[in-house]
Amino acid sequence: MEKAKLGLIPRLIIAIIIGIALGSYAPVPLNRLIVTLSSFFGSFLKFVIPMMILAFVTMGIADLTQGAGKLLGFTAALSYGSTLVAGACAFFVAIHLFPHFISGDILSTIGDPEAGMLSPYFALPIPPILDVMSAVALAFVLGLCISSMRGREINNALYNGMSEFSVVINKTLHTVIIPLLPLYICGTFINMTVSGQTFTILGILWKVFLTVIILHLADLLFVFGVAGAVSGKNMFSLMKNQIPGYLSAIGTQSSAATIPVNLKCAEADGVSSEIRNFVVPLCANIHMCGSMITITSCVTAVFLIYNMPIHIGIIMPFIMTLGIAMMASPGAPGGSIMTALPFLPMIGIASDSAIASLLIALYITQDSFGTACNVSGDNAIGVVVDTFYQKYIKK
Repeated sequence: MEKAKLGLIPRLIIAIIIGIALGSYAPVPLNRLIVTLSSFFGSFLKFVIPMMILAFVTMGIADLTQGAGKLLGFTAALSYGSTLVAGACAFFVAIHLFPHFISGDILSTIGDPEAGMLSPYFALPIPPILDVMSAVALAFVLGLCISSMRGREINNALYNGMSEFSVVINKTLHTVIIPLLPLYICGTFINMTVSGQTFTILGILWKVFLTVIILHLADLLFVFGVAGAVSGKNMFSLMKNQIPGYLSAIGTQSSAATIPVNLKCAEADGVSSEIRNFVVPLCANIHMCGSMITITSCVTAVFLIYNMPIHIGIIMPFIMTLGIAMMASPGAPGGSIMTALPFLPMIGIASDSAIASLLIALYITQDSFGTACNVSGDNAIGVVVDTFYQKYIKK
């Protein structure tokens, strides 16, 4: 009999508990050893991030911009618009609600996030072969050129090469980055505990978590309400049909792994086979409303925790960029937040800092629900696209 595997969220929760326990009671040399190992992982992560962006964004654009004409553009516009609206609304709620329980007293208690933390025994810098913005720019150039030139001015060699490179990076995520995240988080919470920050921060996590879940449900009410109004179908029946997909996404933490179940949900919604077979797999890679709600809320919480200035002018360029960069990120649990790391400097957070690792911990604990919101929203978009197809395109 195959042994049951412990999921990522339980492992991260265990890592947090172990980190707090070690930070509270373990001798300093042991804690510094774990912090050193965590630091090694951080260096490797910083090395992999530009290659991850190059691989995923290139293939996301190359695949996204092929075929399907008007339907592709319409679906992509709906997906991107939904993601932007979700992020903007999440920020509006978070920036007005979170200050009520992230008070000035908490901010003064936490103080400097780096103060009092343990230093590693030694560092192992691994310089990235590209900086982040160069990787993003190159990914856009390659993705757009491959999609428009493949089969006409160039053959499939470059596409196939980038596709295999993306498989290599995805393998690295699955076998190194994701499995070692608990070590990274453990080291972070050891340092946070040693510096006296842990229990103050954990005291507000449950409130952030509850707010994010409510925002997810509110977003689903909105998108299914729009789908129902456009199609003339009952929005609550559409939401009831989506329950299997929602629960499957919570269990798998992967939009891609939920595609087979989501196709059945779309069939129950009455979406035509040609549309559901097109929209569901596409939106699994480009529609990130739930992930954007979670990331935006967590970013806002972290900014408030550390008393950093944040406003709509800071967060919207980040949301707009991330809405594109997260294409093809849902292949692994935590993929969206890993994709977001290179863009944290846009809002003043170093991608390998203690603040970034806290952001990862905040996000990962809610990742299942963000994924469930993503895939459920995919079928709402499918209903709208099918209505557009039946009325204006199908003869």
